[in-house]
Amino acid sequence: MPTPREHTTPLELALSDPARESELDRCRQLFDERGVTHVHCQYVSVQGRVLGKVMPAKYFLDTAARKGVPFGYAAAGGLQASLAGELLGPGGISTREGLLVPDLGTAQILPWDRSVARVFCDHYRSLREEVGPGEPEEADARGNLKRVIAAFREETGLELRTGCEPEMSWFSGPDAIDRSASFFPEWVGPSYHLEHIAEMMPILKRITQYAQELGFEMIQSDYEDPGQLECNFLYDNALATADRLITYRQICMAVAKEFGVLATFMPKPVPGIMANGCHHHASLWRGEENVFADDDDLTELGRHALGGLLEHTRGMTAVFASTTNSYARFWDVGLFAPAVTNWGYDNRTTNYRVLPGRVEVRSPDAAVNPYLSHAALIGAMADGIRRNVDPGKPELGNAYAPSGDDAPSTFAPPPLTLSEALDALEEDKAVRSVLPGSLYDTFTSCKRDECNRRSGAITDWDFNTYLRYTP
Repeated sequence: MPTPREHTTPLELALSDPARESELDRCRQLFDERGVTHVHCQYVSVQGRVLGKVMPAKYFLDTAARKGVPFGYAAAGGLQASLAGELLGPGGISTREGLLVPDLGTAQILPWDRSVARVFCDHYRSLREEVGPGEPEEADARGNLKRVIAAFREETGLELRTGCEPEMSWFSGPDAIDRSASFFPEWVGPSYHLEHIAEMMPILKRITQYAQELGFEMIQSDYEDPGQLECNFLYDNALATADRLITYRQICMAVAKEFGVLATFMPKPVPGIMANGCHHHASLWRGEENVFADDDDLTELGRHALGGLLEHTRGMTAVFASTTNSYARFWDVGLFAPAVTNWGYDNRTTNYRVLPGRVEVRSPDAAVNPYLSHAALIGAMADGIRRNVDPGKPELGNAYAPSGDDAPSTFAPPPLTLSEALDALEEDKAVRSVLPGSLYDTFTSCKRDECNRRSGAITDWDFNTYLRYTP
């Protein structure tokens, strides 16, 4: 009899992992007990949008979880077509299909529809491919972050742990995308005001309920500016935080549908009020020891990691601020947007605000793809550690207006347009190294196309400025 072929590719090893059987048993018991009828197999595109396939629970358990789910490589581009009509993403319109392998440990029941479960998936190349059969698909942002985390751990013995502060805007409808949610005149900020929070309490409580049912350890919620909420959850390893941010957005959109309101993670929906940021709080750990900073100061390793962040700010900006709308946030510098590349201790005007045990990275906004942003953070910090990059002196005052010769030296300023940011990313070898091959190509081609479309758009600003501009 012929000897059975060994399962040697990453795809085959993933599907034949003995631990999958116990995870499948857990899923089967959970689905049976809770009456789950359907499962979302979810995949996150480079734009951070959730794609996937939905199937009956029985088919998922008996077939999809064991054999994988066919899924085209071009989905990495979010099924976006360029101005020339080209489908952007690996393989384009003629793309073949790889396989989504459900990450069974992420299977959870959706609180807003308890007959449906969801599971995150990793994308692999088909065994039929001539190039890289059975290998992880390079353009899969979530799978790429897993690989970046593993390589960083192998090189340094370190783990990146993060928390994030996702802000979003809530409006009563499409005709109320303005500051009308504020009870106060425009020169008085509504941040933290209890009456504004009271208006949002039914929504806040529902968000908290759903998040806790999905395993989040919720910390606190703030009312920031007209219609803007920020709900925070406890920090964790980079992959867990990225998964939770994607899930949190889905929670918020489900809650908005229930309450019949419009909710958005658009970075800058209203001029003159604070934009929707998503600050990342980052620290480095060796085992259970925080080796980035203690309660009082950065460690030597932490200083070099911070130096790497500062040096690679320009290269990371396209990932942190990934839409053309993101850059409206940087022009409103009086509203705590990070317009200068520097750092300080508990200084909200700096790009990097060092707090006890961690650094707050203030450039990411609410539209960020967290799998890409966390990969970029690791790439920049690893390079700073390798080369012992000095972050310089902290900014002690207003970073928007540093004072004379005594001001701390700063690194190159962040880009102020997406096009400029993409140019900076192209030149940054350390950041590009964690966004390999087709992932980088897919991201940049989609974002270059977005820039082109924005340049060709005619907006209200154009009419207000140029309709009667001449003669």
